[in-house]
Amino acid sequence: MKVRSVKLREAHKVTANNGRGSFCSVLWDQQALHLVTASSSDPSISIHDPLLPSTAPKILRHHRDGVTALAISPNSTCLASGSVDHSVKLYKFPGGEFETNITRFTLPIRALAFNRSGSMLAAAGDDEGIKLINTIDGSIARVLKGHKGPVTSLAFDPNSEYLASIDSTGSVIYWELHSGRTLHTLNGIAPDTGSDLSVMNVVSWSPDGETLAVPGLRNDLVMYDRDTAEKLFSLRGDHTQPICFFSWSPNGKYLATSGLDRQVLIWDVARKQDIDRHKFDDNICCMAWKPIGNALAIIDVMGKYGVWESVVPSSMKSPTDDVPNLQSKNSNGLLLFDEDEQDVNVSGSLSDLGEDSHGETEAPCRKRLRKQSAYEENFSEGGSEEWSLPPKVDSRKKMNCRNKESLNRNEGLRSIMTSARMKMQEAFQPGATPAQPGKRRFLCYNMAGSITTIEHDGYSHIEIDFHDTGKGPRVPSMTDHFGFTVAALNENASVFANSCKGEKNMSTLMYRPFSTWANNSEWSMRLEGEEVKVVALGTAWVAAITSSNFLRIFTEGGLQKHVLSLDGPVVTAAGFKDELAVVTHASDCLPSNDQIQKRMEEMAGAGLDTTSLDDEAFSMEVAQDRCILRLIASCCNGDKLVRATELVKLLTMEKSVKGAIKLVTALKLPNLAERFNSVLEERLLNEAKRTKQKPLQNSVAHVAVNKTLTSAEKINTTESPLSSPKLTAPLFTKKAKSQEVARVGIQKTEQNQIPVLDDIEKEKEIEDVKSYEEVKKFGEMSGIQPNRSSNPFVKSSNKEANKLVENQVQSHRPSNPFLKSSIK
Repeated sequence: MKVRSVKLREAHKVTANNGRGSFCSVLWDQQALHLVTASSSDPSISIHDPLLPSTAPKILRHHRDGVTALAISPNSTCLASGSVDHSVKLYKFPGGEFETNITRFTLPIRALAFNRSGSMLAAAGDDEGIKLINTIDGSIARVLKGHKGPVTSLAFDPNSEYLASIDSTGSVIYWELHSGRTLHTLNGIAPDTGSDLSVMNVVSWSPDGETLAVPGLRNDLVMYDRDTAEKLFSLRGDHTQPICFFSWSPNGKYLATSGLDRQVLIWDVARKQDIDRHKFDDNICCMAWKPIGNALAIIDVMGKYGVWESVVPSSMKSPTDDVPNLQSKNSNGLLLFDEDEQDVNVSGSLSDLGEDSHGETEAPCRKRLRKQSAYEENFSEGGSEEWSLPPKVDSRKKMNCRNKESLNRNEGLRSIMTSARMKMQEAFQPGATPAQPGKRRFLCYNMAGSITTIEHDGYSHIEIDFHDTGKGPRVPSMTDHFGFTVAALNENASVFANSCKGEKNMSTLMYRPFSTWANNSEWSMRLEGEEVKVVALGTAWVAAITSSNFLRIFTEGGLQKHVLSLDGPVVTAAGFKDELAVVTHASDCLPSNDQIQKRMEEMAGAGLDTTSLDDEAFSMEVAQDRCILRLIASCCNGDKLVRATELVKLLTMEKSVKGAIKLVTALKLPNLAERFNSVLEERLLNEAKRTKQKPLQNSVAHVAVNKTLTSAEKINTTESPLSSPKLTAPLFTKKAKSQEVARVGIQKTEQNQIPVLDDIEKEKEIEDVKSYEEVKKFGEMSGIQPNRSSNPFVKSSNKEANKLVENQVQSHRPSNPFLKSSIK
């Protein structure tokens, strides 16, 4: 035995566990820049700098009890941790910022594992069942049940086909990810660890995915075939007690094994011989090969860690040479629940979820296509708790369970009762057809084309076809991993949505344009506890109506621009260009006087002073501009240039737009700065044109009419709102403070009326505004602000004139938020 000196440092203080210590974890990030350690007796996680081991590590304290499992995403952007406190948490890496509690169990967690693409996280422990969690939206894709003891280790096949798991009793199960079924069960092939929490049975695939390694019953390590689960060979050396942990080298040519005899052996797998060894003071409970370099990180049951350098002799092949290249085609790593980070593959795959499915006991597409037949089966067999059905179906199942003997009689009675009371129409997508097992289903059908879905090999495949093949773009078929149930289509884009699923009860809305001037223009939005019922598309906008009776309107860049509360539950909706039609169930609107704009209108109508509310509205507009500027900066950093361009159009003040231009210039985005400048120039030019056309009509607030004149002789003058250099935004109308409004007196006699009107016309010609600055000053003196666009999806027009009410200025709120907000 060679004499080795591996210096160990204390990472965690471990309490004695009947003299056996505690299970501790260690892992590297992908670039070998950080080491992460944890202990089942310490609620904190430590992130170490291996180049500066003497420096204090970064400590993450979010668990309430010991940390029993760690896993890092393949691209090293996210860290997952499981604990005795029953929770699984996600953190940004290497910063360590807490992200979310992605799931919870009722008993301690013992094992975590990411798949190769980072799109799925497997979690298991003392609870019955292995949870497969979709890291894109946090939903539970599947729960695998079959183990009879606590699951202590999980390993995804590098080819994304299988999941291997092992429990404390030594049983191993091969799971097929596509179907969730058990392929092979190998009972009792590994040691039974019993109640010893310092030892965990482990399984691990070779880097090429052809072999599964499992600790044997003869102090050896046994290799099993990938597909048949047959025993291939074993590595048996000088371990005098069972192997408690092992780790493959990056290229799979070497293995490190640690045993309860406190030895660590290094193996040449091809030769089936150990080439080096080291004995430590305590059992080594976890090891990790360095991804870059010839080193092995180790940690013992007392919480001391270190790095064993030059593990493989220099005369032999490096452990990082000829690493198998099995990288997924669409692998983006973990998305961390942020649609801004999602990269949807243009070639036709919605995401890299080769093994993903949504639904805890069946694949989502299978559940969706077989919903009707499953309902009939449940109805005849008394129901099943695994199906999530609408309330009326649940009530029928419960009635069936209570009255199996009188099913026919109750069925007839139920139909009579149903016809006697009002039945609410369920929401439906125009042009969609109900799901039928094994048949193609239309998610959308309109004059542009159709979107269809069909189940194939456990997944649903989506196809988009245009009626005019010469005009519409060619869109390749897509694999649906989200379980989309509704969709909308036009010549420029498509939008999809699914029903709520997962522990967080989240519904996903996804938008895919067919062509765009900027990269990364696809986006998705997840709504927690709110299900998307109907979707619609128009020119540069997306509408989603939800189960909360909200109409949510998004821009083509993914900016949520409006949220409207509907009168009742939605029935259906359809969009075309700048118009949206929504059908809802009739119900009374709830009265609300909470809006500031509503209060200003009511106070103005009552002749009260609205100065304080004016100031409050103005302050809100200023705060809004600040918020929009921060959003623009975030979009620029996330390469969401389309959304940034849409946001700059919402800025209220000219100073804010100039600030946005300075921002993108500092970020070295000249193309975006040019677009921002164009937006500013166009709006200022249009404002100047509007004020030049009717500069003096705005100064005439009211023409007093002598009561002695007949109704036929009364003269009414109208005003058109004066535009100021302040840029308009579709949220608040800032009314000017009350000022004295000049009135033009008219003589009692008809002869005097004509000269007075002539004088007014002459005054218009004399006081014609010559420049933009004069218009600005004139607007400040007049105290009249421009009306807001009545429809933020349509260009605002200055042709509409509003009749004046004596001694007050009317304010107008947008009445239709479905059209573009710009100026003709």
